[in-house]
Amino acid sequence: MSSSEPLQADETVSQEPEAGAEHTHFLRETPEARIRIALLLTLGTMLASIFGGIVAHSLALLSDAVHMLADAGALALALVAQRVAARPRTHARTYGSRRAETLAAFVNALLLAVTSIWVIVEAFDRWKNPPDVRGGWILAVAGGGLVANLVAAWILSGTKGHNANTRAALAHVLSDVAGSAAAMLAGFLVLTLGWRRATPAISVLLALLILWSAWALISRTLDVLMEGVPAGLPLPELERTIRGTPGVADLHDLHAWTISDGFDAVTVHVVLDGSRHGTDVAFDVSGRIRQLHHIDHVTVQPEPPATETLLELRRRRS
Repeated sequence: MSSSEPLQADETVSQEPEAGAEHTHFLRETPEARIRIALLLTLGTMLASIFGGIVAHSLALLSDAVHMLADAGALALALVAQRVAARPRTHARTYGSRRAETLAAFVNALLLAVTSIWVIVEAFDRWKNPPDVRGGWILAVAGGGLVANLVAAWILSGTKGHNANTRAALAHVLSDVAGSAAAMLAGFLVLTLGWRRATPAISVLLALLILWSAWALISRTLDVLMEGVPAGLPLPELERTIRGTPGVADLHDLHAWTISDGFDAVTVHVVLDGSRHGTDVAFDVSGRIRQLHHIDHVTVQPEPPATETLLELRRRRS
């Protein structure tokens, strides 16, 4: 058997490289640090929205505070998942806890979708019964919230250390950005035109956009959780790559899936044609998959030449 990442019998292997000098510039290098800062900013903005909503008699700001409370919970979940995912792999969990990131992203996407639907329902209710609000207070509080949310979004959008978990957290913060911008626009329309239905009208449009983003994230993470073939990897092309390796007569039990964001895996049994040693064939198959399909975690099981009948049975089984 050939594997690109063997696990020794009596050791626990860390799934991440030593941090060392990477502790410098931690804000951009560490997803956990970025999520923690975004969580603090979201909580601060939520408290400001509660205060402003009470003073301005604004249901829009109070609803935005509820939205931020849900997002704060989502960010806290993402933070916990990030820590769990960083745990080393063991004999009980040979891939470690990498899937925690994807699971948290899936739950966060569901929360985002539920929140969007709630906003739409509330918006229709406010359209029928528009509240009497203070536009100036809405502009001031929402403006401060917009700045805080933009800072949080900038922190989470760092180019290094990105995964599905941080992208889900970023989606929540961006929904807060949209909510603050909508509240500002609504406050401006209330001040200038006296149009009290501005908030529900704008909220519906933003909620639909957020719902679309949430659905896309749900689809991606669900595909990983269901161990679907990695995106951008056509299985027929992978099979042609393996069959095109000298020494391979046939193959069966071909599987390709995603362990976590950025960590794809392939396993396959190859039947030898007898012209080359099985170890050499397995090595070449792994190398071709890495080179042509950019998958590093490859396990190849070579098998001796088999009869045509046995080959046919294996084809049906796979």
